[in-house]
Amino acid sequence: MSGSVLRRKPDERLFRNEKRLPTLIPVYLASLNDPRDREQTTTENISPHGARVISKRSWRLDDGSIITRTVGGFAQAGRVIYCLPRAELGFCLEIEFPDRAVRWAELSSA
Repeated sequence: MSGSVLRRKPDERLFRNEKRLPTLIPVYLASLNDPRDREQTTTENISPHGARVISKRSWRLDDGSIITRTVGGFAQAGRVIYCLPRAELGFCLEIEFPDRAVRWAELSSA
C-alpha cells in the first residue's frame, strides 16, 4: 500500500452515520478467502453495522473478512471499507457488516 489510502466514496457507505463508540473488544480477524489464517487483535470503535479494527497487514478495499470474538465465539462476516496505515506498526481497517446489526453490548459483557 506504501502511503496510499484505500477508501470508498462517502456516498457508497451505508451506515457511516451510526454513532461510533470507542470500545476495545478482543477479536480474531481473518480473511474470507482463508478463515483459518487469523490474527488476534482488538476493535478501536464499534457501531451496529461496523467496527474499526487493528491489523498487522494491509487489506484491500472490499476484501471479505470475518471477525470472531475471542471469548464467546460469535462470527460476523463483513467487508473492508478502508485500510489506513497507523503511526505505529500495522493498519486500521473499517469493516462494514451490511447484512445484519451486531449487538456489541451483549458481546463485550460476555
